[in-house]
This record gives sequence, C-alpha cells and structure tokens, in this order.
Amino acid sequence: MTVLLPVGISFYTFQSMSYAIDVWRGTAPPVKDFVTFACYVALFPQLVAGPIVRYNTVAEELATRTHTLENFVRGIMFFSFGFAEKIFLANQVGIIADRVFAADAPGVLNTWWGSLAYMFQIYFDFSAYSNMAIGLGLMLGFHFPRNFNGPYRAVSITDFWKKWHISLTSWFRDYLYIALGGNRVGKKRLYFNLFMVMFLSGVWHGANWTFVCWGLYHAFFMIVERANNKNALYYKAPRVVQILITQVLVLFGWVLFRADSIGEAWRMWKAMLGLMPVSAADAILTAEIFTPTCVVFMAVAAVLSLWKFRSFDWCSEVKPWKAAVALGLFVLATLALFTQSYNPFLYFQF
Repeated sequence: MTVLLPVGISFYTFQSMSYAIDVWRGTAPPVKDFVTFACYVALFPQLVAGPIVRYNTVAEELATRTHTLENFVRGIMFFSFGFAEKIFLANQVGIIADRVFAADAPGVLNTWWGSLAYMFQIYFDFSAYSNMAIGLGLMLGFHFPRNFNGPYRAVSITDFWKKWHISLTSWFRDYLYIALGGNRVGKKRLYFNLFMVMFLSGVWHGANWTFVCWGLYHAFFMIVERANNKNALYYKAPRVVQILITQVLVLFGWVLFRADSIGEAWRMWKAMLGLMPVSAADAILTAEIFTPTCVVFMAVAAVLSLWKFRSFDWCSEVKPWKAAVALGLFVLATLALFTQSYNPFLYFQF
C-alpha cells in the first residue's frame, strides 16, 4: 500500500474546527467553561465515525437539554434499527465482498457480484453506525442530523453527494466550498473549488492513493455535471435509467475505494469488463458467494437501498408497534451477533 499521508483527517479535527469557525462567524456562542467544550469534542455517540455534528447544532443542548420518554424510545428505535442493519445486512454482504476482493482472478459475474456486495456493505455499515449514534444522542437529549437520504436512488453524481454522508458533504460545502467562493466566481474557479472539495474528501478518508483517486474520480463527474447546468449527461433518459447509470458509476468508484492499490482496482475493473484471465478456482468462488443465503441477503439489501423507505423517517415517529419491531430486531440481532466473528464498522478506519 502506497502511503500518501501519515494519517487521515479525523472527526475530532472537524469537531474542533467547527467550534472555532462557528464562534468566529458569530453563528454560535463561545463556551463559558472548558468542561462544556470538552463535552462537545468528546461527544461519544458520534465521535468515531459520525455523523459530523457541528458546534452550532448542539450549542444550546450542551448547556441545557430536555429529556422525555418519547425521545428516549425514539433513541432506542434508532439504535436498534442501526444495530440490525449492521448485523443482518452489512456483515452478511461484507462476507461476499471480502471473498471476491481476496480472490486471485475472479470471473465477470463474480466480480460484479462482489463489487455490488461492497456497495451495499459500505452503505448499510455506515448507515447503521449513523443510526446508532443518532439513537444514543437522543437517549442523552441531543438531536443529531440525518446522514443519509437514499443515496442509491440518486440520478446523478451531484445528486448522490446530496444524499450520501450529508454531514460531511455539508461541512465541506459550508466551511470550504463557500469559503473558496462557491459558485459566485468564474467557471474556472468554480471547477477548481469542486476539485478541491472532492480532493480533500478523498484525502480525509485515508492515507492511500486509492482514496485520493476516488475523490478525483467523483470530482470529474461533478465538474462535468456542473458544466451541464448541474445535470448528468444522461438526464433526459427515463428516471430508472438515470438511477442505473449513476449507480454503475458509483459502483466503479467503490471498487477503487475498496482496493488496496490502484493496480488492484485496475485489475478489478478489467475483470468486470471481461478483460482478465479467469482463475480455475473461480467455480469454487461462485459456489461460495451464490448460496441461497447470500442471494437472499443481497436481495434484501438491494430492496432496502432502492426502495423509498428511509430509516430516519421511520424511526422519527414513535408508535407502540414500531417500538415492538425495533425491540424484536435488537433481540434477534443480539442473538445473531454470537454467531459472527469480530467485524468492526468500516468507517472506524477513516
């Protein structure tokens, strides 16, 4: 693995920067004591992997919070739903992705299947952590923002970034993109601003050229779409086709994100296009990743990611039957956890 930087930029850094910038801009009051500041920086429900909570979002709640039974139950629902996402979806499809990316020379079908599995894994893994963090925050009296809004239903790369990791995207938009001039500048400078935002987004994810290239990959499409009035080149196609093309582009980007090196990503891309020799062991790999169980988990992941269902909206409204469903999911996920090996959240590494 080629190392570009010693470490990635942590959530802790974003927390501290948010406080300094918000106070300097006058959008939030400065803290009156060190304990309050330390509480914000070390706000454990979202510290490790987000969502990124700005200081001005929780400034008032750091001073005084309202604790209600309804909010506590909502918090349990969010946490339970996220926990179930991690155990039943992210971990299960992650097994498929790990096997394919570890294979020497997978065939076309297996490569696409494994790449799609990773696409689902990273979504449900991070969505799970965000829901669990939001739930813990509600239990403590804090209200954290939505972090995902159906990103795999996006009709363009620009639309994708409005729906994926919303707290990070909005952070870069408000603290970097606008500070550089945003869209109030000439076209060349506008494209440079988009380039810098996506470049730094890639650097933020880790010390590897794959992350940098992943950021630049998305920057290319965002610049092309901005030059086309914020529309994808295929915006006149039926909506279903727009979603399909966008997610294929996102999928190729995730391959680059998942690979340990640019060379490995290139080999995976060639394998997806049928341009690589196939190992004799590919038949064994097929038998391992196309079991009825694997197919069912992949199908459920596909339906939930493409459906209009939003876990954030579902958990926001407290009803007895929803609380019962959430409790049932938590119990089942806890039981299933004992059958699985150690499988940390993907975003713990960023």
